[in-house]
Amino acid sequence: MRLQHNLHLAYCTNVHRGETWGQTFAALECATLKVKQRVSPTKPYAIGLRLSAQAAYELNRPGEVTKFKRWLDKNGCYVFTINGFPSGRFHGERVKEQVYLPDWTSMERVDYTNLLFDILAQLVPVNVEGSVSTVPGSFKEFIKTPEQLRTIRSNVFHSIEHAARVSALTGRKMHLALEPEPLCLLETTHETAVFFDRLRAEHHNDPRIAEHLGVNYDTCHLAVEFEDPSTAIAELEKHHIRISKLHLSSALKVQDSQESRDALAPFAESTYLHQVVARDFDGKLIRHRDLPDALQTEQAEQWRVHFHVPLHWSGTGVLENTTDHLLGVLDILQSNPSLCSHLEMETYTWEVMPSELKSRDVVDQLASEYEWTLARLAERGLA
Repeated sequence: MRLQHNLHLAYCTNVHRGETWGQTFAALECATLKVKQRVSPTKPYAIGLRLSAQAAYELNRPGEVTKFKRWLDKNGCYVFTINGFPSGRFHGERVKEQVYLPDWTSMERVDYTNLLFDILAQLVPVNVEGSVSTVPGSFKEFIKTPEQLRTIRSNVFHSIEHAARVSALTGRKMHLALEPEPLCLLETTHETAVFFDRLRAEHHNDPRIAEHLGVNYDTCHLAVEFEDPSTAIAELEKHHIRISKLHLSSALKVQDSQESRDALAPFAESTYLHQVVARDFDGKLIRHRDLPDALQTEQAEQWRVHFHVPLHWSGTGVLENTTDHLLGVLDILQSNPSLCSHLEMETYTWEVMPSELKSRDVVDQLASEYEWTLARLAERGLA
């Protein structure tokens, strides 16, 4: 939905199952339209679309995008952003580190991302920019050689060039958003800044980098890294890195104890990777690949767990959340609404949450997240 200051808010449809275009479209009809009826029945409603590679290629068949656009118009909906992070299956089976493949060492990732730009440029309304969020290069443990790093930068630049061409041809400005995430190649704000500086140096400060490449600032991910919103955003601005999209999301947080570890055990599920960053009693950060690994380690002071929890969930007992980071970002957006116009709620973990955290119906869950988010935005004059 369109908010104050030309901001756009959506939820990411990666919460729904759907690897083919038929499955994806069925979720839009069965769930997304119900959410719209609950939160924006009479006004244009924004969709944060997730397309797998298979769904994207099927949607790109002759006439399919036109049919979808007619459906959007008929139902008072529009698309301004696509989640192009998970290329393959994302629900119902082990995903873990495979979610990062194909990574940016592969032309398969380039072709998939470029196709998403081709599709998005046909869907995004006039005078609205389009963003595609993507893998932050790769998973750190996949990278073994400097040549892989050079290939990643080269392939990202190929997609920048494509986004620039599509923008020029269609009059719709497109930008790619790398999404820093724990234990990935781009994990922290500093690592992200170094990547951008190296890319600019290799391409003689090509202006297309500033125009068509940015970051998807996921408030769960950077909270897990114990980053401070003001410091992180200041560093991005110092290095002239655009914030292409804000993922409004919250992580688990606990003060480490046997009681908190017992409470976290139900979150150690087999589908997604739940990286843990622990802060020890000396302030040092210790990173663990997955929650089951962390549960076997010595006690630290505090843990941050990469498990997206509902935005409206305020915590239970020893389990806390990182909402303070999200609200800190919204405070900065209040003071500078031009910082980023794309806001997307992303709590894709609904199927694997312990039952006490989730509503029985995903539509109820999403409506509650909208209610919470819109209230926080309204408090800041943004909605």
